[in-house]
Amino acid sequence: MYSNPALQFSPSDKMAKYNDTGIVTESISVNSQDGISPVHQEDNILLQKLGYKSQFKREFSLLETISFSMAIMAASCGVTTGYSYPLLSGGHFAMVWAWPIACAFVLCVAASMAELASSMPTSAGLYYFSAKMASKERSALASWITGWSNITGQVTLICSIDFSCTELITTAIAMSTDGAVVLGSGATFGILMGIHLTQAIFCSAGTRILARMTVVTMVLILTTSIGATISLLVCSGDQRASSIDAWTKFENNTGWSNNVWAFILAFTSPMWSLTGYDSAAHIAEETAGAARAAPIAILVGVLGTEILGWLYFIGASYATNSVPDILQSKLALPLGQVFLNVMGKKGALTLWCSIIVLQYLCGCSQAVDASRVIFAFSRDNALPGSRWWKRINHTTGSPVNAVWFAMVLSAICGTLVFSTAAFNSLASASVIGLYISYVTPIYCRVTWGKDKLQPGPFNLGWWSFPIGWIGISWVAFMVVMLLFPYTQTANVQTMNYSIVIVMAVFIFAGGSWIFSARHWFTGPVPNIDWQSDSSSYSEKHNTE
Repeated sequence: MYSNPALQFSPSDKMAKYNDTGIVTESISVNSQDGISPVHQEDNILLQKLGYKSQFKREFSLLETISFSMAIMAASCGVTTGYSYPLLSGGHFAMVWAWPIACAFVLCVAASMAELASSMPTSAGLYYFSAKMASKERSALASWITGWSNITGQVTLICSIDFSCTELITTAIAMSTDGAVVLGSGATFGILMGIHLTQAIFCSAGTRILARMTVVTMVLILTTSIGATISLLVCSGDQRASSIDAWTKFENNTGWSNNVWAFILAFTSPMWSLTGYDSAAHIAEETAGAARAAPIAILVGVLGTEILGWLYFIGASYATNSVPDILQSKLALPLGQVFLNVMGKKGALTLWCSIIVLQYLCGCSQAVDASRVIFAFSRDNALPGSRWWKRINHTTGSPVNAVWFAMVLSAICGTLVFSTAAFNSLASASVIGLYISYVTPIYCRVTWGKDKLQPGPFNLGWWSFPIGWIGISWVAFMVVMLLFPYTQTANVQTMNYSIVIVMAVFIFAGGSWIFSARHWFTGPVPNIDWQSDSSSYSEKHNTE
């Protein structure tokens, strides 16, 4: 076990007291906390040093934090629903190679984020990192941009995950009826809203229930990913593609004449799947040993998802005997046709239904993550109606109002289901919003914040700067790529409208900054209750 000298505190440590502008005015003593473990006490004191009082129960263990990080990425769900991207953008070659290439660059972003999360484990997460790493003059603006980008990505990601769950359900119905029942947009919208409603109820539960849910999700991720990979390889039998075809055959079905660009478009699948690993930072205030657990969860979650996803794609490539035939399938998700071809109806539906359950839980995890971001941003009074969204429900010990606010916003995005082109653009919009929020604090770190970071238990040392710049460059390239349509001759039905969604939010956030927020928003606002010590939620409410 390793420790960080910066995290060792004594009961008599002095805490800085801040005024409304965040300037230190005096120091107070942090009293010893009886009745809680030394780890939790250390967590709460560190949180106070970051400017916040402890308001959550620390119910997430290291395993549960890792599970939560992996739950949103859910390798088997990402590959199952994102299979169509490489299928169009290069066939077998794109299935096998687009994933690991993108994964290598994403890992640079994740490593840089893990370093920041280890140093500053707070639910405020990314926008807090930006504020602390940016120069004094740019601190508030960097925090504002990061916060709004992250919320844009968080909300649209809930909707895109839940719509993918809806597509899994409609595909299962079509598979079970041999294509006789194909649901229209009205029924699809109804299923989508039902998913949102039940998830909102479930995610309003207490932290302990949510923490245990992540372990179940982890088990499902492992069983469905490994099970699908083995089933596709074994059951395909004589239908299996040759190794030469599975690893090297390139087929461009995008409509773009340039094969290199067509292959680059296949990066959409891993970029969409590998989102949400910032969740480990956003539940830091609910995690025991957060300065150590958060970075481990980010890195293990990303690496685990990358490995499982690549193996799954290799299995899918071998099981795809004919790319043109699969593209002719009438199913909403073409991998369903591959499942039917190699496993038969019964085997295909058994595995497919397991993935549906996992995708639903994946949406639940993302809803929890989004609610914590909304809570934290509202705690710093940065959202309209902040006084409502920053409230903690005394019964559940969770930000129930923020949960429902996130789900209502996502449901509003769900109305785009009646336009296939507009709704498909949500996936790109969520990736763009999230990754802009991921690299903004990293950019601040490698420019203005070179000497500002106080290293936590996990730090990259000298490697922080080259790794950071690689991640920034990759995201800049991907943001541009994700704005392009999937065909060279785009029309109303095939246009990529993600630029409209992203710009609508940025125009609103930018206008708010210019005309209002720049006069009052100063970045993260300390909320220490100076009439009490750093007691946890558990102590205040006499609960465990």
